[in-house]
Amino acid sequence: MIKTSLNPSGDGSGAMTDPFGRTISYLRVSITDRCDFRCVYCMSEDMTFLPRADLLTLEELDRLCSAFIAKGVRKLRLTGGEPLVRRNMMSLVRSLSRHLTTGALNELTLTTNGSQLERFAAELADCGVRRINVSLDTLDPAKFRAITRWGDLDKVLAGIAAARAAGLAVKINAVALKNSNEDEIPALMEWAHGLGMGLTLIEVMPLGEIGEGRIDQYVPLSLVRARLAKQYTLTDLADDTGGPARYVAVGETGGKLGFITPMTHNFCESCNRVRITCTGTLHTCLGHEDASDLRKPLRASADDQLLGEAIDRAIGLKPKGHDFIIDRRHDRPSVSRHMSVTGG
Repeated sequence: MIKTSLNPSGDGSGAMTDPFGRTISYLRVSITDRCDFRCVYCMSEDMTFLPRADLLTLEELDRLCSAFIAKGVRKLRLTGGEPLVRRNMMSLVRSLSRHLTTGALNELTLTTNGSQLERFAAELADCGVRRINVSLDTLDPAKFRAITRWGDLDKVLAGIAAARAAGLAVKINAVALKNSNEDEIPALMEWAHGLGMGLTLIEVMPLGEIGEGRIDQYVPLSLVRARLAKQYTLTDLADDTGGPARYVAVGETGGKLGFITPMTHNFCESCNRVRITCTGTLHTCLGHEDASDLRKPLRASADDQLLGEAIDRAIGLKPKGHDFIIDRRHDRPSVSRHMSVTGG
């Protein structure tokens, strides 16, 4: 068990509100920028990752997350890179689960590519994790290999099966890719819904240099939805899981389909989340180059006064929204950092 000096009350008395009146209750934390895949829309094949010495320790990540929980965060998602490749990361999950026990935290979850899930699913459930997101863009083994460059589809499917057997609710996340997997979306949806799993589709986002132009990958989800509506009965839902997705019920499958549309329809008006990188940098907006260093105040004092003040300053600068652009004139990253650094 990781030990930390912080003992948050969890009463929400220090709730964080940004300049536009949005309450920040959702924290996404990248615990590593490393990944065992090299997905074509996420990173280049020849990636240079951060030196391990630059990463916050697991104890520091625990203290940082706990400080946010003390300030009103109720949902905590661990991301990467691939979070399950970080050594001893389950000790962090187990330690953070104490906030579930006290009631200070409503949900502890993670997003994973599923490659290590068969190994860790039972322990995640034992730590109080109740649902996870698994990134999976295709059910075709050859295409899966092409998209992930290094991935093994059978390993991911075994991980999903292990998660379901452990009692975890699984939601599949799929990035819609032009001329790649867009024709598979109906089959992917029917497969997920047939196993009682939700599916959320995501538009390609212009984050980081990946060695090819995103204009050749991008397909607007408005087009995808219009195609699906010709084959399925889609009914808008008011569901809110604390994230950016908008959901529909699919009449023919009985399942739920989500759309995350940072390009065609941004979701900034209801944004309740911030992101922390594995180096302790806080980003209050996925689509801006804003950055606040929390590592320095974290390490400057044994108590959390300086850290709390730094968090408050950063939240006070959260922008109103982002303006991602992908077109022939802007076929370059809107933001220079890769998604694996930002944390999903």
